[in-house]
Amino acid sequence: MRILLTADPELPVPPKLYGGIERIVDLLITGLQSRGHTVALVAHPESTSKASQFFPWWGKQSQNKLDVLKNTAVLWSAVQQFQPDIVHSFSRILYLLPLLSSPIPKVMSYQRNPSLRTTSWGAKLAKGSLTFTGCSDYICGIGQKAGGLWQTIHNCVELEKYTFQPQVKADAPLVFLSRVEYIKGAHQAIAAARQAKKPLIIAGNQVNTPEGKQYWQQEIAPYLGKDGIEYIGPVNDIQKNELLGQALAMIVPIQWDEPFGIVFAEALACGTPVISCPRGALPEIVRQGIDGYLVNNLQETCTAIEKISQINRYNCRQRIEQCFCADVVVNKYEQMYLSLLSSESLTFAKN
Repeated sequence: MRILLTADPELPVPPKLYGGIERIVDLLITGLQSRGHTVALVAHPESTSKASQFFPWWGKQSQNKLDVLKNTAVLWSAVQQFQPDIVHSFSRILYLLPLLSSPIPKVMSYQRNPSLRTTSWGAKLAKGSLTFTGCSDYICGIGQKAGGLWQTIHNCVELEKYTFQPQVKADAPLVFLSRVEYIKGAHQAIAAARQAKKPLIIAGNQVNTPEGKQYWQQEIAPYLGKDGIEYIGPVNDIQKNELLGQALAMIVPIQWDEPFGIVFAEALACGTPVISCPRGALPEIVRQGIDGYLVNNLQETCTAIEKISQINRYNCRQRIEQCFCADVVVNKYEQMYLSLLSSESLTFAKN
């Protein structure tokens, strides 16, 4: 198959630090090409993913109207040059607009809450040639309200990058790994660690907005350097593997409906149990009492910390191997592509 993939224009594929969608696209390119398919990529100009052909976006911002027009033209040109069997977008559905009426099978994948208005008109204009995927049942449940064909294909991690650690030291720290902002619950992690009298390492990028700066100054900075609370900043893949592997648990008590959250799968790949909240896709990733604990308040969080040593770290790793590793997820995408092409062939034969 000849497959054309697109990623958002803001970050390169693969990302240098933060960038969940870009990681998935890079894994998909590697996995599909290892299976003999030819894959082209449309993405940020600094992308280094080893696609067979690469087309850089002209526009840098997904929300800028002029950049949307530029990138729509780039995608149209890429399709004319590459002649794909499948167009698979992890970027904006608007970029697909000139292609929607084309019979080429198209896939629009959502890693965040879909817009019901745009998915609805996209499905209508495509007349059966557009399939939607969501990174969780939670995301698909939202999208299905707008109509169209939806399929859940979860996100994944590259197992080779994460070293399974069957045990940790008795005084191992808790780790918070995510953007340091209110919706990720860093303040809740601090409160729980202090009450449970456990050291906490906070890793991740700060949010450079007025709200983000205020959150940092009021909810995070006053506690650093006290009671074992430490901030180490953003981490790369190598540092992440080491940090998660040495952790008693990863604690990210989300305050929003998480679409997926690759970091939770990354922690489990290291054998590190997760403490989070039963919102969004978390119940699809973490089995209560098996891979960690999903909690609703500070008291439940402290109880989870007390019981965390009861979690078998081998079960955490096995969870990823069976459900959220790259091979499993690439296979699901490949089977979907083959099914779409088979359906197209049958339609063409009937006509």
